[in-house]
Amino acid sequence: MSPRRLVVAAAIVDDLHTPTTLLAARRTAPPALAGRWEFPGGKVEPDEDPVDALHRELREELDVAVELGAEIPAPDGGAWPITDRHDMRLWLARITRGTPVTLDAHDAVRWLPVGRWFDVPWLDADVPIVEALTAHLSTAHLSVPSPARRTPRSQP
Repeated sequence: MSPRRLVVAAAIVDDLHTPTTLLAARRTAPPALAGRWEFPGGKVEPDEDPVDALHRELREELDVAVELGAEIPAPDGGAWPITDRHDMRLWLARITRGTPVTLDAHDAVRWLPVGRWFDVPWLDADVPIVEALTAHLSTAHLSVPSPARRTPRSQP
């Protein structure tokens, strides 16, 4: 059996401390997932730092730069299992440069207001993550601890 592949993604919000909107992106492929909504991000390349991979993926997918906030761990404290071969790490993020545009992986993006985060059909694997974010918000635990590094090592 091959090792599980790491994927990174961002829960892009308008404010890291008291978010009122969450960005969702609608997939274009593969056909089985097209039309469903997800957190933007992608696969970590071999020997790539996960945080650097996230910044790269957000530039490639949405043409934005972000400030990262807290990582949102799965209930077991680790990565979120999203397929039988992939695990995902997810961070809160706030856009610092650019306006999200649909490039290759998505055909639409939408800002969802608090209380309406389930107004789109999320990928099945992302539903528990949206539920966890909603729970964190309702208990006011979206405070941002100081991450080790909030910006990528290098930006183009």
